[in-house]
Amino acid sequence: MTDTPGEPADRQAEIADVDDLRRRLDAVDYIADLGLATALFCAVRMPQPLLVEGEAGVGKTESAKALARVLDTPLVRLQCYEGIDAAEALYEWNYPRQLLGIRLAEAAGRDLDEDDLFGPDYLVERPLLRAIRHPGPRPVVLLVDEVDRSDDEFEAFLLELLAESTVTIPELGTVRATVPPVVVLTSNRTRDLHDALKRRCLYHWIDYPDLERAVAVIRRRVPAASATLAEQVADAVQRLRSLDVQKPPGLAEAINWVATLGLLGLDRLDADAAERTLGSVLKYREDLDLARKRVGWVAADR
Repeated sequence: MTDTPGEPADRQAEIADVDDLRRRLDAVDYIADLGLATALFCAVRMPQPLLVEGEAGVGKTESAKALARVLDTPLVRLQCYEGIDAAEALYEWNYPRQLLGIRLAEAAGRDLDEDDLFGPDYLVERPLLRAIRHPGPRPVVLLVDEVDRSDDEFEAFLLELLAESTVTIPELGTVRATVPPVVVLTSNRTRDLHDALKRRCLYHWIDYPDLERAVAVIRRRVPAASATLAEQVADAVQRLRSLDVQKPPGLAEAINWVATLGLLGLDRLDADAAERTLGSVLKYREDLDLARKRVGWVAADR
C-alpha cells in the first residue's frame, strides 16, 4: 500500500502573520514572546520542524499543545524515553488479532498467506505513523517530546521522517504524508543532539520568564489567584532558582504552587504557607532542606 501525495493544505490561510499567531495563542491562554511566536509561525508556514529547548517547566510542551488549539487540529504526541525504537514510535502488528485470524481460518478450512495477515486491518498505528497518515485538510501538530531522552539510533531514524514526511513499512510499502505534519521537538538538554538533526530544524530556546511575564502566565492559568499571590510566588520561585538546588523550579511549578495555596485557602505566601507547601515546587529532599533553611528569605514576610 502506497499513499499518493495530494495537494498540500493551505497553511497560509490559517495564520496571517506573527502578530496574528501571538493573539491566537493568547486567546488559548498561552502567552508567547515575540521570538517563540516567530519560530512557531515559521514552523507552520515553511513548513520545517521546530526544535524547542529550555529548562524543564518553561512551557515547551505547552507551546505545541497551544499551537494545535490555534490551528484547530489534533495534537499527536510521541513521548520519548531511553530505549525507544522505531517500531514503538511508528507501528506494530496486532499479534493477538493475527493469531485469532489464523484460528478462524483453520476452523473454516481456509488457507491464509502472508498478505492476509500483514494488511491494514492488523496494523496498529503509533504516533509517528498516525501523524503521517492524517488525511487533513489541516496538518496535525506532531509533538516529539523530550527527544533528548532517546538514543542515537532513534535520532537517526527521525532524520528521514522529518526530512521527507515519509516512512517505509516493509510489508506494505512506502507511506508518504498527504498533509505533512507541523513538527515540534522538545529537549531538556539531558544530552546534546546531533548536528544532523539540528540542521533540519528551526531552533528556539525558551528561557525562564521575567517576573512580569511569570505573573501574567500564573494568573492566566490560575484565574482565581490574586495579583499579589501570583507575584509573591513568582518572586519566590526566582529566589529558589538562585539557590544551589538540584532541580530548579520552572513556571509549571510556580503555577502548581499557586494552585496548591488556593486549594488550602491561603492568599498570601508567608513563611508558614511556604513551609507547608514547598513540596509542590521542590521535589528533592536536599532541595527542601536547603529551602527550609532560607524559608524566611524565600517567603513574602522575609
